[in-house]
Amino acid sequence: MTLKELFPIVKVPRKPSREWWSQRLSAQSSFCRAVMGCGILTHRQMVHAALRYRLGRSKDDAVIYWQIDLLGTTHDGKLMWYGPDCHRLKNRNATWVMFLMKKHLGIPQNTFQPHHVFFGLHLLRHVKPQDSCQVCIVEAEKTAVIMSELCPQHVWLAAGGLYELQDEKFFVLRHYRVVLFPDTDPDMRAYTLWYETAQRLSASFLWPKDNPIHVSDFLERKATPEQKSRKIDIVDYLLER
Repeated sequence: MTLKELFPIVKVPRKPSREWWSQRLSAQSSFCRAVMGCGILTHRQMVHAALRYRLGRSKDDAVIYWQIDLLGTTHDGKLMWYGPDCHRLKNRNATWVMFLMKKHLGIPQNTFQPHHVFFGLHLLRHVKPQDSCQVCIVEAEKTAVIMSELCPQHVWLAAGGLYELQDEKFFVLRHYRVVLFPDTDPDMRAYTLWYETAQRLSASFLWPKDNPIHVSDFLERKATPEQKSRKIDIVDYLLER
C-alpha cells in the first residue's frame, strides 16, 4: 500500500480570501437597482453604501452580502434576490457562497463550517470605542445598508436573521455602545427574544458592567397594529412616514 493510499489527500475549500469581495463588487445587483428604483436611496447614496459594505453581485443577479471581520478577513457571503418592489423574491431562497463552493466541488457540506460574523463588522476597523457613534444592530442586511445612508451618524450592522444573535458574535463589540433594533410583530416576539439576549450578554462576566447592551423599543411604541401585523422594521417605519 502506497503512502498516498494510506493518507489520501482531501481537498478542502479554503476560507474566502479578503480579495473575494472585490471580484464581485457592484452597485447594480437586483437589490441595488430596486433600492434606487423605489426612490429609497439616490444613485450616489447607493454607490456609496455598496462601496462601504462591499456589496457584490452574482452572475444571476443576486446581491452578495459579504461577512467581513475587523481584520478584513472575508468569512462567507450571503446571496439574496430582490424584485423591483425591493422585497425578496419568494421563489428564491437565500444561500451562501461557501455552500455553493462545496456543492460545485462535490465536497460534503459538513467538511468546513465557516464562522459567521455580523454583516458590516469591518466598518468598525477605523472606529474607536470612545468615539461618539453607536453601533446599531438590525435583523436584515438590507436594513443596515439603507439605514447607513438615512442615519449615517451611527454604524449599522445586521444579524442576518431573528435567531442570529449568537453570543460569540458580540464580544468584539464589548467596548462599543451597542443598541439592538429588532423588527416589530403583534406578539412582541422579536423584541422579547432580543431583549433577553441583551440581558444575558450584559450580565456575562466577559461584558463590561458599565456598558450594557440596549434594546430599542421605538417600534413597539410607534408602530400601528397594522404595521405590527406586517412585521415591519425601522426602515419600513421611516419610509412609511
